[in-house]
Amino acid sequence: MFTGQWQSRATKLDAYERYLDQRWQEGCTNAWKLWEEIKEQGCPRGYGSVRDYVSRTLRGKPQPVGPWPPSARAVTRWILTHPDALNENDRLHLKAALANCPELAALAEHVRSFAHMLTHLQGDQLPDWIAAATAITELPSLRRFAQHLERDLDAVIAGLSQPWNSGVVEGHVNRVKMLKRQMFGRAGFELLRKRVLLYA
Repeated sequence: MFTGQWQSRATKLDAYERYLDQRWQEGCTNAWKLWEEIKEQGCPRGYGSVRDYVSRTLRGKPQPVGPWPPSARAVTRWILTHPDALNENDRLHLKAALANCPELAALAEHVRSFAHMLTHLQGDQLPDWIAAATAITELPSLRRFAQHLERDLDAVIAGLSQPWNSGVVEGHVNRVKMLKRQMFGRAGFELLRKRVLLYA
């Protein structure tokens, strides 16, 4: 008796349905992202109405098949890898990602300059790097990282300048932790000592 009586009822979302359909066809399938976009255009409806419209109407519509955007992990790996060590395919994908996002391009520039300081032991350049990183307002995570470096600036500069490091010690600490995990926390000093000496 009540079937369909609300289906043709006008809502405040009707004016934005064409835009939502267009963005869906362009590949944007995140209901929260779609809601944020139409909210900026003045849509008075909440996220729930957009989520319902997406699940009820848009989910069944076909999408154009196109290349998937790279994952955050893949882009991170590309940026943290030395450019000479990237294969041609990764290099092209990184170039496309940086061209589409100016903030990502700026981040990659700072990451690579920091890596250059680290690998070439040029710790004296760190204050200039921190000043440049904190001046960028579009990258709050990079700013926080740079500001945290200032807390113990002398130690960080020394770490970036001296050829010595605690890598060997950290390796032994990680091995001891692994042995303790393998024994499910039952690693008293005597048992752990035997295990370490056995595999030394």
